[in-house]
Amino acid sequence: MSPDFTSALNHLLDAATAGQQRVPGVVAAVVGRDGLVYEGASGQRTLGQAGAMTTDSVFAMFSTTKAITATAVLQLVEEGLLDLDAPARDYVPIIDELKVLEGFDSDGTPRLRPPRKQITTRMLLLHTAGLGYEFFNENYKRLSQEQGQPSIISGSLAALKTPLLFEPGEQWEYGSNIDWAGLVVEAITGKRLGEVMQQRIFEPLGMTDTAFTMTQSMLQRRAGMHQREEDGSLTVLEDLILPQDPEVHMGGHGLYSTVKDYCQFIRAWLNDGQGDHGRILKPETIRFAEMNGLESLKIKALPGVIPNLSKTAEFFPGMPKSWALSFMVNEQDAPTGRPAGSLAWAGLANLFYWIDRKNGIGGFWATQILPFVDPVSTNSYLEFETTAYRYLTR
Repeated sequence: MSPDFTSALNHLLDAATAGQQRVPGVVAAVVGRDGLVYEGASGQRTLGQAGAMTTDSVFAMFSTTKAITATAVLQLVEEGLLDLDAPARDYVPIIDELKVLEGFDSDGTPRLRPPRKQITTRMLLLHTAGLGYEFFNENYKRLSQEQGQPSIISGSLAALKTPLLFEPGEQWEYGSNIDWAGLVVEAITGKRLGEVMQQRIFEPLGMTDTAFTMTQSMLQRRAGMHQREEDGSLTVLEDLILPQDPEVHMGGHGLYSTVKDYCQFIRAWLNDGQGDHGRILKPETIRFAEMNGLESLKIKALPGVIPNLSKTAEFFPGMPKSWALSFMVNEQDAPTGRPAGSLAWAGLANLFYWIDRKNGIGGFWATQILPFVDPVSTNSYLEFETTAYRYLTR
């Protein structure tokens, strides 16, 4: 790429990590079908510590994990081992224990009833099964605070045994659906999700720094987690590391990885499923998976009900957005330059990516800051994407 392109993006990263209102450190990359066209890093891995942020820094990926789990699901569909429209209980019987939450009694006891419809794996990939997250849903927040419902980041099976917020298939609600989809993968393969991903996704793509349990090398390169306080200052969250020997490999949020590794995954989606060392999906599967799966439903804003974890979140407010298997799809051209029909999503600690199969480009922006939709990181990411399009599509 031209020196101007690289210089513009480097300047943007440096600006994001400077001044009073800043991110501690950031790694960002732009990738095309043939490989990286830009990668850069700025700032510190952890505030108050000596290590500079580098392009091989390791991040808690949170919900950017979801698309990788969905890819493992789609591989099993290709092989005829999984029917997306069969009841998920055929593979994971304990999902049949989930009941629909109808409200709360006067003493706070939840009122539950059996669902009338069966949850399918397709519903899990589309976030229409009825599952939510405690930081985006008042009823789940109440169950957590009053009934002791375990946090999703505990990595426990008990954290997944939550009530359904509505009848399966009738609404879209972002939540722990993909964690359950990961259990479907484990049930069919007889292996833990991380092992399945390693053999079937990471090795074909050359992803050497991605895992649910970090290696010693990954631990040494890990970026620390930070909290944005109300006055705009940043506090280091020393102990916030996802469980390294979790009961459940959480397919919705549990991976650690690098930006470079994740860009290998993005590249495979740009290249119809082909990686440097093998194919992960057939072209026809990619085309099927990138389509809107919600029909007339649209995705909605995610209300931030636990302010230290997330602000209210919506990408491109006012623009209709749907959901594919398993990405957000913008149905109109985005103001950044991203065309309609592109794929994208994010992770709780202000990680963002997009996959533009039309133009053959994608990108990833990684920080480790709570709450989600931190204005400094989010606005810098959008400027990063806009700048990339300004140079790459002119």
